[in-house]
Amino acid sequence: MSVTPEELAAFADGELDAARAAEVAAIVAGDPALGAQVQAHKALKARLGAHFAPITDAPVPARLTALLRPEPADVVDFAAARDKRERTRTLPRWIWLAGPALAASLALALFLRPGGDYAPGNLASALDGQLVAAQAADAPTRILLSFQNSDGDYCRAFAGEAQSGIACRNDAGWKLVFKGKGVAVESGDYRMAGTPATEVLQRAQAMAAGPALDAAGEEAAKARGWR
Repeated sequence: MSVTPEELAAFADGELDAARAAEVAAIVAGDPALGAQVQAHKALKARLGAHFAPITDAPVPARLTALLRPEPADVVDFAAARDKRERTRTLPRWIWLAGPALAASLALALFLRPGGDYAPGNLASALDGQLVAAQAADAPTRILLSFQNSDGDYCRAFAGEAQSGIACRNDAGWKLVFKGKGVAVESGDYRMAGTPATEVLQRAQAMAAGPALDAAGEEAAKARGWR
């Protein structure tokens, strides 16, 4: 009888039914390698849970609860819409001529930007400024840990509802070396078994040339601009 990685993770999290849990427990007891995997998963769960505890314990921000309030339906003003169409038909000819030039300018701007493998503005700001021990409980992006890779570059693992991943600092900015899915909160807790955040931390552990930075190490690296 075999055990899938998903079942092993669910067993470590206590999510299997009693009958299957007993079967998996017997298999794990007879296989030291599987036992080590279970212990590693439990350790990773405890570490990630400690990082996210300030978020799950904090009250829901007012700006999020406001989104749940119903808003009055928009009333369409057909007369105003008709007037807008009429004004559009009489726009000066130079506006239409400016269209292609504007499109070309936008294309040039996109071409000159760093490649799509670099963190955009909001994420880059979080990677530059947030520290694991001091970040806000309601931060949209959560920094999980910081470390140095084998090249000596500073890298940071992060998670948020939009995306999770790992970014490493170079001359051009924060290069996204691993991109995962967003992390969702279910019933006030982060789902651990098979979640993107779990995969991010596992990849970070494989990439790191040493232990993760402690609070003092992060503060010093930030002061040097992560260089």
